[in-house]
Amino acid sequence: MNTDLLSRPARSNPLVERFVALQTQMKSDGLLVRRRGFYLTLFSILIVAYGAAWAGFGLLGDSGFQILIAVGLGVLMTQFGFLAHEAAHRQIFSTWKANDWFARLVATGLSGISYAMWQQKHTRHHSTPNMIGKDPDIRPGFVAFYDQAAAARPRALHFIAKGQGYFLFLLLPFLGISLQVDSYRHLLSRGRVDRRALELVILTARTCAVPVLAFVFLPLPLAITFVLVQQGVFGFYMGATFAPNHKGMKVYAAGDRVDFLTRQVRSSRNITGNWAMDLLMGGLNYQIEHHLFPTMPRPALRRAAAIVRRTCAEESIPYTTSTLLASYGTVIKYLNEVGYGRGSVFECPVAQTLRRPALTS
Repeated sequence: MNTDLLSRPARSNPLVERFVALQTQMKSDGLLVRRRGFYLTLFSILIVAYGAAWAGFGLLGDSGFQILIAVGLGVLMTQFGFLAHEAAHRQIFSTWKANDWFARLVATGLSGISYAMWQQKHTRHHSTPNMIGKDPDIRPGFVAFYDQAAAARPRALHFIAKGQGYFLFLLLPFLGISLQVDSYRHLLSRGRVDRRALELVILTARTCAVPVLAFVFLPLPLAITFVLVQQGVFGFYMGATFAPNHKGMKVYAAGDRVDFLTRQVRSSRNITGNWAMDLLMGGLNYQIEHHLFPTMPRPALRRAAAIVRRTCAEESIPYTTSTLLASYGTVIKYLNEVGYGRGSVFECPVAQTLRRPALTS
């Protein structure tokens, strides 16, 4: 054995050390302290709104205004999904158990998505964002998110290649149904699933509740419209919130080796705006900070963003921000470029004006 190798000190990575220092600063500034009061207040407001929506459903009866109730329910389902997501990241309560149960009951019982399914999928995404073969959010499907996936697309799907960026947004209303199908597929799989029976009961009750109430109390045409609008709004709102976060950002090959700070920042995009944007996107508009510090509560993200952006400027790491509408345009352009087979040379046009030159990785 070569004893020189054992005695030789390990080479330090300046960016790893910088991230450790950044994390220490976040802790010392109190930005990782849980905000239980904020979340319980928000949850209470959403529950009251949810109850009011169903009260309105009962009072309106056979009325075209029921469509507004359906829209409201779709929005509330998404907002509950944001809360479940934050609890799953341990942002609300001090114990793992309390966060876990809150996330499970809210996600499965109010949003209609299996918490067990979402947790295993989302954990892999956070570990390897935009990494081919590892991030489930960019796995090959109807829409190809990188060149290799587009090249391997079945011939039957070639017709959408040149305009797949537009197809993505046309498909978003069906996302809620897709997530429910994935939920059942996961819960009925052969592998180990935590609280399988409980989630199956809650998910089935939640999935059946809206259609049953609609078809019992509303005329058939209105009932069908009510269910479709509620599911469509939920899917579109959820998908339109997720779409700007990583699409059109750096995509990594499975074998790429890059430090945590660079990988998370380069694969993510922040959406600019005020407190209304924070509410609209459930804090996911600070995607960079969320990926760097997943346990950081929503109220701390804006302050953290200023610190992270300054750090990235000092280290010449591209820190990308965009308005919401501009991000949609960027996502559409990127996906269309991938469809043409030119996604690997795509460069975010908004990011070019907002960031310093990138480090090679």
